[in-house]
Amino acid sequence: MVRLKKILKNKFVIFLTLLIVFIYVNNSSLFAKQRSDAPLLLAHRGLAQTFTMEGIKNDTCTAERIYEPEHPFLENTIPSMEAAFQAGADIVEFDIKPTKDGQFAVFHDWTLDCRTNATGSTSEYTMAELKKMDIGYGYTADNGKTYPFRGLGMGLMPSIGEVLEYFPVGTFLVHMKSNDPKEGEHLAEYLATLPKERLKQITVYGGDEPIAALRVHLPDIRAMSKAMMKSCLLPYIGAGWTGYLPSACKNTELHIPEKIAPWLWGWPNRFLNRMENAGTPVIVVGGDGSDFSSGFDTAEDIKRLPYGYSGGIWTNRIDLIAPLFHGDRMKE
Repeated sequence: MVRLKKILKNKFVIFLTLLIVFIYVNNSSLFAKQRSDAPLLLAHRGLAQTFTMEGIKNDTCTAERIYEPEHPFLENTIPSMEAAFQAGADIVEFDIKPTKDGQFAVFHDWTLDCRTNATGSTSEYTMAELKKMDIGYGYTADNGKTYPFRGLGMGLMPSIGEVLEYFPVGTFLVHMKSNDPKEGEHLAEYLATLPKERLKQITVYGGDEPIAALRVHLPDIRAMSKAMMKSCLLPYIGAGWTGYLPSACKNTELHIPEKIAPWLWGWPNRFLNRMENAGTPVIVVGGDGSDFSSGFDTAEDIKRLPYGYSGGIWTNRIDLIAPLFHGDRMKE
């Protein structure tokens, strides 16, 4: 009996050792396919004015807390997107809001009050009326003593159609700032008019309900919502050590906070390879996920990433980050 227990104990130890070795080998980046590509750089809202994130809330007027401007561009405008691509962005993210005449304006805030010389929401105005507004009206870096962009933002709010027409081959991440499923249906109607090859260059993310509605009408479009991320990552955290990849991880996009990423099986290279094979880009954002607008905006920020990291990087200062990987394209 004692001998039997000893044999069983030895077998258990051997099994446990083999299991640990398997988990390590199956998830270690040391044994993963080597990735030599440069990181994928995502420019949040194009090239935008940045601001302090301290104490920020959903209703904080960020235009009133910008840093002293270091460039002349305003977020979500065609000039800012063009500057981002010229600087070296692989993807440009922009936000959309519905208009009174059934279009989508490229604008971030829930209301116009913070940035513009108007009040209310975009849905109360036609696209033509929105173009008459000054989107640089509310920006200040010194608590209202000066407004460096006031008068310079007239006519700069574009529609989604204008953006995609101006950049016929640009790759975009479209943020649907909504929880309304009807907006998802409406966006699907518009995107369905685009060629299939163009749709491959567009990813849409937003609220659970509008994204679900969008995918009913456009099931093949790459899309992401919090619900979709949970459907992918929770089963992966539970069983990803085996190499198992949930079907929910296919043809989506993952925005992973830097403080959570190291806890994912196979991070970084093995995880990136698995998602790449599933057609899913992985973008690392700054912080712990409490604010998905936080990015890697300085050379010091980049040092926090794993050595040789080649996944996606979310940045609010593409002009500072892209030269670290691609050279300074702004001078071209």
